[in-house]
Amino acid sequence: MDFKWSEELESMRKMAYDFAVKNVKPTMEEDEKEHKYRPELVKKMGDQGMFGCIAPEQYGGLGLEERNLAATLMATEFARVSPSWGLPFNVQMNGPQNVLLKFGNEEQKEKYLPGLIAGTSGGCFAITEPNSGSDVASMRTTATETGDGYVLNGTKTWISGVPFVGTGIVYAMTDKAAKHKGMSAFVVDFSTPGITQRPITTKLGLHCSPTGEIFFEEAKIPKSALVGKPGQGFQICMTMLNFTRLSSAARAVGVAQSCIEEACKYANEREQFGQPLGQFQMIQEQIGRMSVEHEASKLLVLRCAWQKDQGLNNTLETSMAKYYAAESANFCASEAVKIFGSYGFSSEYPVERFLRDAKSYQIVEGTSNIQKMIIAQFALGYRKS
Repeated sequence: MDFKWSEELESMRKMAYDFAVKNVKPTMEEDEKEHKYRPELVKKMGDQGMFGCIAPEQYGGLGLEERNLAATLMATEFARVSPSWGLPFNVQMNGPQNVLLKFGNEEQKEKYLPGLIAGTSGGCFAITEPNSGSDVASMRTTATETGDGYVLNGTKTWISGVPFVGTGIVYAMTDKAAKHKGMSAFVVDFSTPGITQRPITTKLGLHCSPTGEIFFEEAKIPKSALVGKPGQGFQICMTMLNFTRLSSAARAVGVAQSCIEEACKYANEREQFGQPLGQFQMIQEQIGRMSVEHEASKLLVLRCAWQKDQGLNNTLETSMAKYYAAESANFCASEAVKIFGSYGFSSEYPVERFLRDAKSYQIVEGTSNIQKMIIAQFALGYRKS
């Protein structure tokens, strides 16, 4: 593969970075301290077409051929500036849009995609529950069929975008006895009576990105909310995660890049024993390893995006990219903090924030252990796709 991308992609990459520098960075440190989310920025991002990468023009998308590569490059550039603000690429685009584009009917696409793409309607996807994380099939939220629709009951937690979302893909059990084959997917209007959202504020990082819980109490949704077929939810969920994992990996690459840049800048400015830190071999060893780890993860992520744009089934490569990029980001952030010494332990410099934010990549969209399990199953011949 030739990694020299087109001028159009380079323009989109640069546009995303410049947008983040201009609109996010000026208030970022203050916003982080106050855990402040600015919904108006989502609308601005939508105005710039950032959420239209994967959708065709008829719904307001950009109709790109290299749609996943474009989305990946932009998510990476945003995370370089703010990992918190890299997250809207998942909640507005890679999650709900992918589900609707691949499994939704025309009515659902026309109703929900334009708002998600324009950033006028906050989106999300709701999988995780208080007692159901990596074991997706153990979820307890139910969707009981009635004469004219379904009734949702249950709780979702650690859902990105909450409590600022208007639309979401909700996974629930329509037949608990069938286990994973009894899971279904629904596109839900969160203004529906019986649905409430509550923020989670006790987070280690990503302070400018909202996260919360959703409570469903006898919430009545129409039959038209069903995405795909009854019992198809697990398949839809796994397909969706194959794209949200790529976006997570892309953001991890952005964090690692900034950690290296900050560490190199500090190592050249800070002097000890009469010379810059960068002149010491132990510091060079750290920066050398950081650079290789980052480059390897970046190549895995770019390959993954390219494969998706070719229409290839790349579950294995997606797990590899997600796992390695997450570990690389955490390694680079940790090494950067050590290079900064006491200042790395202070919120005066961004590496402290990058270290906290990077931990999320080892957890979200399938933990690092889950990714290793998937990779090993391919290697052992237990699964082929």
